[in-house]
Amino acid sequence: MDNIFKNLPEDKSEEIFEDIIIKSGFKLERIVSNGQSTAEGQWYDQKRDEWVVLLSGGAELLFEGDSETVKMTPGDYLLIPAGKKHRVISTDSTKTSVWIALHYDA
Repeated sequence: MDNIFKNLPEDKSEEIFEDIIIKSGFKLERIVSNGQSTAEGQWYDQKRDEWVVLLSGGAELLFEGDSETVKMTPGDYLLIPAGKKHRVISTDSTKTSVWIALHYDA
């Protein structure tokens, strides 16, 4: 047994991606953010579908082609289809944002 909030990094200068389970066809990871965002002009364009849930903190995402951002609070989750370009506009700078992301073959 383990705890998703255990061993949160003390260095908050970088966003942390930690694999929890990797199997054929999927990867489960913990993401820890402290005010980070995607670099200006950069977009995530993934080959797998991604289901993500925000457990703590807050975040704001933007999908390519959309004018409105998606604001996430703890408990919010969404599915990002493979090939759907997106970026993280911001994460909470006052509270640690902990995410769980499941990447899987479509």
